[in-house]
Amino acid sequence: MTRCAKAIVSTLPMAMQDGVDDFIAVLLMERGLSKNTAVAYEKDLLQFAAFAAARKRRAWSAVSQDDVSCWLRTLSGGAALDAHSVTRKLSALRTFAIHLVSSGVRNDDFTALAERPRTRRKLPGTLTGDDIAALLAAPDLTTPLGLRDRAMLELMYGSGLRVSELCGLQLQSADLDEGFLRVLGKGGKERVVPVGSKALEALRAYLSEEGRAHFVKKHTGSALFLSEWGRAISRKTFWVHLREYARSAGLARKVKPHALRHSFATHLLANGADLRAIQEMLGHADISTTQIYTALEKTQLLKAHTRAHPRSRMSVAKPGA
Repeated sequence: MTRCAKAIVSTLPMAMQDGVDDFIAVLLMERGLSKNTAVAYEKDLLQFAAFAAARKRRAWSAVSQDDVSCWLRTLSGGAALDAHSVTRKLSALRTFAIHLVSSGVRNDDFTALAERPRTRRKLPGTLTGDDIAALLAAPDLTTPLGLRDRAMLELMYGSGLRVSELCGLQLQSADLDEGFLRVLGKGGKERVVPVGSKALEALRAYLSEEGRAHFVKKHTGSALFLSEWGRAISRKTFWVHLREYARSAGLARKVKPHALRHSFATHLLANGADLRAIQEMLGHADISTTQIYTALEKTQLLKAHTRAHPRSRMSVAKPGA
C-alpha cells in the first residue's frame, strides 16, 4: 500500500476498507493481475471510498448511484482530470461493484447508470525509421553498459515489448538458437514473440564476457538485464537511460519507453504485417486495442499526401508564384 493510500485508509470506515482489501486480494491471487495494476485499482477505489465516506456512507451497501455521479462530476470539474483518467477510475469502480454483487455484499450494481465521459482516442506517438536508427546507435558498445542498453533497445523495438516485460525477462526467456522470447505479459499471460536478427546480435553481444558478466554479483539471480548492483534493472533506470540516449541522438521530442512499442506495431503494419499477428505479438487481449494502429497509419498517409501530392492544399503553388 502506498503512503497516500495509507493516509486515506486511516480515515475510512472499517467496512469500506475491508471491502477494498478483499477485492485487491482477489485481483492478485485469483485473477493473476500484476502488482502495479492492483495498486492502481486500490488507489482509485480508496479515492472513491473517501468521497463516499464524506457523504456519510459507512458501508459499501449504503453507496448510491448518485454518489458515483457526483464523484464523476467532481473529477471532471474541480480535479480537472482528463476524460481518459476519469474513464479509468470509473472502470475500476465498475469492476469492484460487480465483485460486491458476486460476493453478496450488494444486490445491485451501483455504477450501472454512470456514464463515462466521452474520450477522443489518442493516437500513440511513434518514431520514424531515422529516429529509431539514431536511437539504437546511441549506446557506447565498447562498454558493458552500452552493450546492455543496446540489447534492451533492440528487443523493445524489435519485439514490441512493454517496459515491464523487458525488465522482467529471465535468462531462460530467450532462445537464441530459435530466435524467440517467452514473455510474461499482463495478467500473467505468457506469449512467444520473434526476435529479429539485429536484436539477436545485440543480445548475444550483451551475454558475452564483455556484457552481462560485468554486472553479475554474488546475489545475482536469473534476471536477463542487470543493474550495476547485480539485480534486475528497474523500469525507472531504463527510462532514465532512454531519455539520455534520445538526447544524445538529437531527437527533438521526449521519447518514452512505450514509443518503441508503438513504433514496432506501426512500422510492421505499414510494411504489410497482418493485424492479427501484430495483436498476438503485442499481447493484446482485444483486437480493438490493436486497431488503433490502423488509424495511426491512415493519419500518417493523409499527412504524407497533403505534404507531397501536387494537388494537395499544402503543396499547390500559389497563383503568380
